[in-house]
Amino acid sequence: MGRIEEKFDELKGKKEKALIAFISAGDPDIDTTKSLVLEMERRGADIVELGVPFSDPLADGPTIQKSYLRALKGKTSLKKIIKMVNEIREKTSVPIILMSSYNPVLRYGEDKFVNDAVQSGIDGVIIPDLPPEESNNLCKMASQKGLDTVFLLAPTSDEERMKLICGRSCGFIYYISVTGITGARKSMSGDIGRMVRKIKRFTDLPVAVGFGVSTGEQAENIAKHSDGIIVGSAIVKIIEKSGQNKKRLVKDVGNFIGELKSAISSV
Repeated sequence: MGRIEEKFDELKGKKEKALIAFISAGDPDIDTTKSLVLEMERRGADIVELGVPFSDPLADGPTIQKSYLRALKGKTSLKKIIKMVNEIREKTSVPIILMSSYNPVLRYGEDKFVNDAVQSGIDGVIIPDLPPEESNNLCKMASQKGLDTVFLLAPTSDEERMKLICGRSCGFIYYISVTGITGARKSMSGDIGRMVRKIKRFTDLPVAVGFGVSTGEQAENIAKHSDGIIVGSAIVKIIEKSGQNKKRLVKDVGNFIGELKSAISSV
């Protein structure tokens, strides 16, 4: 059993929902990312998702796009991120997932990526632009090495797609709550509960909901219908606003994580 599965089992035993926090690795720099991971865990993040900066992201809105550009200016690379996670593992066992476009993984080499990721302590990978129909090689290697492959479902996914994704995914199912790109939103779809129940007809895996969560109230409402919430753009926006004041940045992100965890703890 991997760290992701263990975490969801632990939370289920406590009747709690998972808080999955996304940040862009290397924004504003690698050392600050390390501090952010540790602070987010301390303040209540159950799983950390690290975005791998790429110049042509697929589904990311302007907030995350800008964070990727900041990270790329600092020479952040997939190799540096894997090395960073290896260093973080000396201080924490929080489950860590990479979200990456396929291009950096392809350039790195699928075999080498899976091996290096597992050895560094990375627990899972999300590759939004790798269709499950073309993921056989990566999924096979990942399964053999114990690296969870997490795939996404959307409001537009039909039952056949749900069956396919549920059969390919490990760790959890990532349900995109809205159509379109990432970004904090003022309101969320009222169909989340219905869609999560539909997905659960095809899998025993936990279902976590993301894309657009920006407030404690939204987090609480989504947690009522899911096994976890995923928050990204709202955190990245705090990092952007804090600028180069890195101590304040880490503190502000930690406070926001604490607010979100408090909100979903009452569900």
